[in-house]
Amino acid sequence: MSIVKINAITVPADSGDELGRRFAAHSGSMAGVAGFEGFELLQPTDGRTQWLVLTRWADEQSYDAWRSSQDFARSHGGGEGERPRPVGTSSELWSYSVAVEQQ
Repeated sequence: MSIVKINAITVPADSGDELGRRFAAHSGSMAGVAGFEGFELLQPTDGRTQWLVLTRWADEQSYDAWRSSQDFARSHGGGEGERPRPVGTSSELWSYSVAVEQQ
């Protein structure tokens, strides 16, 4: 069964659109990453300030390999060049395994 990683990012109300633009600008960047099964950016609709970055992986090893890769480092500020200021004020990583799957 797949594993799910959720990055809950607290984003000020006036910065949510920018977060969405940044993720949209990199859509498709995970294509070909071993074990990667899918991605969603979830925007709050109930007044919350936490946006959820939901990723699905074949297994924990695939996720760990991506986290230690150069691609991860580059996309999270470890690459060359100037990086735009962060949009979020904090984040928290949640990890789940799929207990029941319905399609």
